[in-house]
Amino acid sequence: MTEVTQILHAIEHGAPQAASQLLPLVYDELRQLAARKMARESPGQTLDATALVHEAYVRLVDAIQVQSWNSRGHFFAAAAEAMRRILVERARHKQSLKAGGKYNRLDLSDVPAVVDEDVDLLGLNEALEKLEQQDKRKAEVVKLRFFAGLTIEEAAEMLGIAVATANNDWAFARCWLRLEMEADHGDGAPGH
Repeated sequence: MTEVTQILHAIEHGAPQAASQLLPLVYDELRQLAARKMARESPGQTLDATALVHEAYVRLVDAIQVQSWNSRGHFFAAAAEAMRRILVERARHKQSLKAGGKYNRLDLSDVPAVVDEDVDLLGLNEALEKLEQQDKRKAEVVKLRFFAGLTIEEAAEMLGIAVATANNDWAFARCWLRLEMEADHGDGAPGH
């Protein structure tokens, strides 16, 4: 019986220190397994191999119902299954409406913002009304910044939100409005 198998049996029988002894023995192999799984994932994952190992390990060892493993191989098969489930859960979450659903993630630095000069005000107003239907607070930040000329700090104070939240809302809304205005005009140039 290998040392890992002995520790797995100790965990099964409720030995409290056994779980802390197991991780150093299996970490490198779990990390390699996780790295192989992550290599097959699409780019832009928020989860890396180390985080995947830790999340899977917690599910395996710190579970309310103690699991039993016949051998080292059985443990690693369970670890692979736990990693698969975590990745599937993440993929489902990314497709959920809360996480953006069908929309593609863009880096805000790749999208030019609506600028204060030479803006099609009718197009901006139309896009702003659409934004307001989706997210009233972001639309309010735009109104306060763009039309009232308030600073981020002043807008945050008026809305009773944190400055960082107002900054994020402003950055998102500017890019969203730009993309919406371009889509409405069909030629990629707002106001033309």
